Amino acid sequence: MPRKWLFVMLVVGITGAVVHAEEGRMSVVTYEAFGAVGDGKTDDFDAIVRAHAHANQHKLPVRANDGATYYIGGKDQTAVIQTDTDFGKAQFVIDDRELENIRANVFVVRSAHKPVRLKGLESLQRNQARIDVALPGPSVVVVRDRNVMRYIRRGLNQNSGSPQTDMFLVDGQGNVDPNTPIIWDFEQVTEATAYPVDEVPLRISGGRFTTIANQAESKYDYHARGIAIRRSNVVVDGIEHRVRGEGEHGAPYSGFIQVSDCANVTVKNSVFTGRMTYTTIGSAGRPVSMGSYGIGVNRVLNVSFINCSQTNDIKDRKYWGIMGTNYTKNFLLDNCTFSRFDAHQGVANATIRNSRLGHMGVRLIGHGTFLMENTTVYANELIGLRGDYGSTWQGEIIIRDCKLVPQGRRRGGLHLIGGSNDGQHDFGYTCYMPERITIENLHIDDAGRGDGYRGPTIFANFNRALTDDSYTQPFPYIVTREVILRNVTTASGKPLCVSDNVHMFKNVLVHQ
Repeated sequence: MPRKWLFVMLVVGITGAVVHAEEGRMSVVTYEAFGAVGDGKTDDFDAIVRAHAHANQHKLPVRANDGATYYIGGKDQTAVIQTDTDFGKAQFVIDDRELENIRANVFVVRSAHKPVRLKGLESLQRNQARIDVALPGPSVVVVRDRNVMRYIRRGLNQNSGSPQTDMFLVDGQGNVDPNTPIIWDFEQVTEATAYPVDEVPLRISGGRFTTIANQAESKYDYHARGIAIRRSNVVVDGIEHRVRGEGEHGAPYSGFIQVSDCANVTVKNSVFTGRMTYTTIGSAGRPVSMGSYGIGVNRVLNVSFINCSQTNDIKDRKYWGIMGTNYTKNFLLDNCTFSRFDAHQGVANATIRNSRLGHMGVRLIGHGTFLMENTTVYANELIGLRGDYGSTWQGEIIIRDCKLVPQGRRRGGLHLIGGSNDGQHDFGYTCYMPERITIENLHIDDAGRGDGYRGPTIFANFNRALTDDSYTQPFPYIVTREVILRNVTTASGKPLCVSDNVHMFKNVLVHQ
């Protein structure tokens, strides 16, 4: 046997990588070469973990076998992805019925660069243009002041808030990207971490994933068990995730795709599944519906979901909203069909276009500009400003070429901007309604809502107690300054009014 071919055989046997002999180089790592069977019964998790570890060490891509079904059991381990990975048409069965660690993801996409604790960053100002500290290079910087609490939640899931947190992109010289500005003043920075940005994009494609749902008690024990993205500049293309085996109870999930502490992430051409809605006891000691997610986005800059959908009917209330987000800047949904878009602890600048949103609609709090174009919302309000966080949006809202299709409650009132704030609760910040709201070419499909229906309103009744000037608000709520309306039509033919609460919105300028 020629020496060249003998060398190729030895390399294949030892490394588990496919080798192109005529090119004299290794090209791709497979799971089978590390012992995966792919019959849907044998636990292949160990082999998958080893394959990615080898690929990371040798900077080789990974490719699954299109004809395989990889069974992944409940061991406390995670496959680390640091190279391009093509799951192709392979099936992956993730069994969550018996887990050693509910918080261990199956895969984590991680940078080879370690996070760096920054020293010398003592304070920050809103919109500060530069930070003067030593950096490992272009980075996502996450800062906290643990002496200041924000997002002090109200209601059935009430809490004492979270430390003031912000994140922004900087170059190697510390210049802040103006598209990710600092939005809080920090009298003191108690913690600052730089996550180096990988310049070369990493690509993950394909894969047909099915989770066998956990059967745990319905309480707030969030399960991970998905694909966590902790690296900047990642493209996920063509992943599908389905769920089976959900019963009468189960613990919630934080998302099959979970993105955090990074920037420039795109998920496209992918399919997700909404989780069952279960009931538990909230922090106020009363029953509450429990959120469980197919997508989780936390502390991320510049994230996009393009041409994505979910397997469930987006109008089916049995399933919780597909998405939950916190501390996100520049969020884009384009050509997506989801049961909701949601910003928990704030988003700075978001765009939804060419999309369909289901029964939980658009749920917002945050800063900057929210733009929604060419989108249909199947809910009882076009935009809901989350009352549990003060219904605050410090900036403006722009709606163009959209349609509102109400669901259920055929006799109830209908409004475009919903929310609540009675001025009696300290959320940890001044609460604002959008300073300016522009609505162009909106059709409201409000036919057949009953004899008592008087027509839609721009604003819900945000504070039923605020009926005259004698009402006091220890924590004032800043009302919208102006609304611009162009070509807003209703199927019922009834006119659009400002609000049932005439006093609260008496000073709003409405231009038509």
